[in-house]
Amino acid sequence: MEHLEAQIDKQRLPRHIAIIMDGNGRWAQEQGQDRLFGHFHGVESVRNIVEGCAELGVEYLTLYAFSTENWDRPEYEVNGLMELLVDTIRRETETLNKNNIKLHVIGDRRMLSEAVNKELDESLEITGQNTGLNLIMALSYSGRWELVNAVRNIAADVEAGRLKAAEVDQATLQQYLWTSEYPDPELMIRTSGEYRISNFLLFQLAYAELYFTNTRWPDFRKKHLYEAILDFQNRERRFGKTSAQITNDPL
Repeated sequence: MEHLEAQIDKQRLPRHIAIIMDGNGRWAQEQGQDRLFGHFHGVESVRNIVEGCAELGVEYLTLYAFSTENWDRPEYEVNGLMELLVDTIRRETETLNKNNIKLHVIGDRRMLSEAVNKELDESLEITGQNTGLNLIMALSYSGRWELVNAVRNIAADVEAGRLKAAEVDQATLQQYLWTSEYPDPELMIRTSGEYRISNFLLFQLAYAELYFTNTRWPDFRKKHLYEAILDFQNRERRFGKTSAQITNDPL
């Protein structure tokens, strides 16, 4: 693992990494366990990857913790996840604060329980002045709902005369998203062998490098994070330009 870390160019780190933490349930089922067993062990992966990003100097890390579609899962699993979330936030807040990590939350928090919101509010307040890694939890999040909500708010401001329709552009839309205060992710990682973004940061991932691994989330550790970052650093990010333009080749 140290060999991998030594290969990483700290001057070319992705400023913002987003991760779809997939495979908890399948990991548990492969071991003959209940799906919640996988979610419980996935917490250790979260702890390890947050620590890894903080150590490297990554500025922003967004974790897709719970989507709006996840509310349709069996009730026992949803309830178990909410209990695990409350317990995890309660236990990890002191560690986040000690390591200068600032917690953020994006998503429709109205759908979360009172207990979850209470723990979130306390953690947000406690870590609010920290200046290290920005840890963004996407909870009850939907990329499509985020865009619809942004369009509604833009329409309301146009109707109220606070904004002119002709002035609305990409930058305007970005200001109305939950992620307006963060840079767009440069690297998106999805675990467990699925090759889709599943309604995650649909606008923000437009130019992100996508990295997919077969590793289930409970097995994902710093070693795998380093591999993803090295893969990212070996790619050519052109943003619609040619390779010659990127390398300042006059040809």
